[in-house]
Amino acid sequence: MSSPIFSREKEPAGWPFLRCFLVFLLVAGCAAFLLATVSTVMEAGKGAMPSPVPGHPPAVAAVAATTPEIPPASEPASAPETGSATVADAEPHAGLAKKAYLAGEDPAFAAKHGWPVAYPAPLDGAILPGKRIVAYYGNPRSTRMGVLGEYPKDEMLERLRREVENWREADPEHEVQPALHLVAVVAQGTPGASKKYRLPMPDELIREVHGWAREAGALLFIDIQTGHDDIRTLLPRFAWILENPDVHLGIDPEFNLVGSDKVPGTKIGSFDAEDINYASAYLRDIVRERGLPPKVLVVHRFTRRMVTGADKIELRPEVAVVMNMDGWGAPFLKRDTYRDYIVREPVQFTGFKLFYHNDTKGGHPLLTPSQILRLIPTPLYIQYQ
Repeated sequence: MSSPIFSREKEPAGWPFLRCFLVFLLVAGCAAFLLATVSTVMEAGKGAMPSPVPGHPPAVAAVAATTPEIPPASEPASAPETGSATVADAEPHAGLAKKAYLAGEDPAFAAKHGWPVAYPAPLDGAILPGKRIVAYYGNPRSTRMGVLGEYPKDEMLERLRREVENWREADPEHEVQPALHLVAVVAQGTPGASKKYRLPMPDELIREVHGWAREAGALLFIDIQTGHDDIRTLLPRFAWILENPDVHLGIDPEFNLVGSDKVPGTKIGSFDAEDINYASAYLRDIVRERGLPPKVLVVHRFTRRMVTGADKIELRPEVAVVMNMDGWGAPFLKRDTYRDYIVREPVQFTGFKLFYHNDTKGGHPLLTPSQILRLIPTPLYIQYQ
């Protein structure tokens, strides 16, 4: 007859203590389980909901959990804060339903950060805020830089016309102004003869695209990617075209790497308020000297460091400043970027960029006009690339 591993006559030292400890754990575990069960029942009676993915309301949580993120060519978005995607009371009375806001759509968050912005009364002939600009971006010498160069001229202009109609239907109360946004100075991956890592387009090309814009009743934007050059050097060379009343300006901090040893495309650059104020003052002087209607200045942005000192950007009646959300990716990422880098640091007007190809990678849908119109503040400059 075999004997037990441990007999009562020969218990190992410490066994009584271990047995008591195991009994204690068993009792404590049962008590914790009963407490959790009671708490769950009580919370269910109050109508409690499971916590959503941080920064997203329940409606977005499923998307965030199943959709791989397609980040913009930028630093990671900052951690979302309370109020960026919120559930807010629809009315101040207890017991009423609550309304969920996606990132960038919460009026309380916008008001907290200073929207609407006070700015000088626009002069006669100002485009903003009375109209919404819908622009096609790119360069006719490249099929990869944007839709402006991806298709032959006539097809491109017809596509732009259809997008303009989409926006008119989505917001019939707001007049829509078409535009062509031409990258007139293109950042380069090699230094080139100038050693400045940028390539200005010839005047003939700029005149040609200006002719396309006039044919379509559209504005023309001259966009500058400075590379290792200075905006103070590059901007004056376009005075001849900016003296036209239908020609406006865009500047791209992403490619401003003056004073850096980095190659454009390997590091995201930056503009300070001083640079933006220089460009704005330059446009102001043209407006005054030529007796022109106000100009529009578009500044692209999709990271915090792309624009420094945003609160020091000067607002002038001769120039409408647009901070354009330039990031690409899934819809929730674009809303996050708009909230973090446009709404959070108010300047004057806002823009929103849509990428026909990059935004739809992985099967993501392109945001529609009606979806973008829910953003607060509502973008008045829409750009398609």
